[in-house]
Amino acid sequence: MTAARRLAIRGDLLEVVDDPGFGAVDTPAVRFDADAWLLIEDGRIAGRSRADPGDGWQRIDHRGRLVMPGFVDTHVHMPQLDVIASYGTELLDWLNTYTFPAEMRYADPAVSRAGAERFVAALLAHGTTAAVVFPTVHAVSADALFDAAAARGMRLITGKVLMDRHAPDGLTDDVAGAERDCADGIARWHGRGRLAYALTVRFAATSTREQLAMAGALLAAHPGVYLQTHVAENRAEVAWIAGLFPEARSYLDVYRRHGLLGERSVLAHGVWLDDADRALLAATGAQIAHSPTSNLFLGSGLIGWAALDAAGAAVTLASDVGGGTSLAMQRTMAAAYQIQALQGVRLTAWKALYAATRGAARALRLDDEIGSLEAGRVADLAVWDWAVGPVATHRDALARSLHERVFAWMTLADERNLVATYVAGVPQHLRSG
Repeated sequence: MTAARRLAIRGDLLEVVDDPGFGAVDTPAVRFDADAWLLIEDGRIAGRSRADPGDGWQRIDHRGRLVMPGFVDTHVHMPQLDVIASYGTELLDWLNTYTFPAEMRYADPAVSRAGAERFVAALLAHGTTAAVVFPTVHAVSADALFDAAAARGMRLITGKVLMDRHAPDGLTDDVAGAERDCADGIARWHGRGRLAYALTVRFAATSTREQLAMAGALLAAHPGVYLQTHVAENRAEVAWIAGLFPEARSYLDVYRRHGLLGERSVLAHGVWLDDADRALLAATGAQIAHSPTSNLFLGSGLIGWAALDAAGAAVTLASDVGGGTSLAMQRTMAAAYQIQALQGVRLTAWKALYAATRGAARALRLDDEIGSLEAGRVADLAVWDWAVGPVATHRDALARSLHERVFAWMTLADERNLVATYVAGVPQHLRSG
């Protein structure tokens, strides 16, 4: 599929252009234009119009449907589509029982290619147009992901996983070999099209101090490269890290000591953090990729999002498949609402949408490119039905305000509502039928 030079999409245009905070349902951070045309030229958003733009445009009429920026998933595992919805373990058992055996298969280039194609297609089929992704320890798995994303013009951030201890044979590397692989990956992929390299530390337990220091040195030597890892997901994991790194004040401090915290650091989970950790996140510009369906499914705990927010730390939303139970960001947002409700905090649809679009883009330092429908941004967007099925359709018809309608959509919708996904103005997923 190719891009029309001048494309106009008609629908209900919705975006959250700034952080609306918790609890505010009426906020200037929301921009909504019912029944308007979104104008796209050469793959970028040119503006919007109430009037039909005329015959000089390829016009696609989605009136009565929702048009939004594509979702940005800040933490997800490509090989774990193989183990999504697996029964009965907490984090550390999950890794040994399900995750590591699945990831070992990705040493085979054919398995990596097939897995990457399946994964990228699945993201697009859920309205996600940009993602920060864990492959496996095998460089070939990262190469396959980069290739699959490049073929579709996607914004994708990934890099081979670093693990030189506490993992099975076939899933460990060594410091020198990992450094060569990462340096080669940065040279080959970082900045190519819309791709970016991430130094990918599995978590502190599976890397020696030497490997963590190597990752920190590469991060310092290559401005613009990302760091992705996990932090403070599960209480047993936190206790293990404390035993492995007794010199560190906290789990997060392990990463600080090795030069791994900065404005392009993406740390998944952050459930078990304290005030000093939250202040450190704010000071360094590192973000927490909140993974609510995973935290609930694995019984990891309830994140203190409001405390992170109050400290000035960025929080974005992530599916974390396969610990997470769906690539659908609506299900992720609905689970995030439930986690906050259990703590007496009300997460609005606007705050949730912000964390999955513009807020995620800002935390990744990419909001001049993705996350909104503003002029000049790349035309990564998704078209949704407001409601699918009799229950959702009835509820949608009874909504008394825009927030009530969008909140019902957030709670009841999923990939079945998706009509089309565009990447740089090119249709990359179209619903059949």
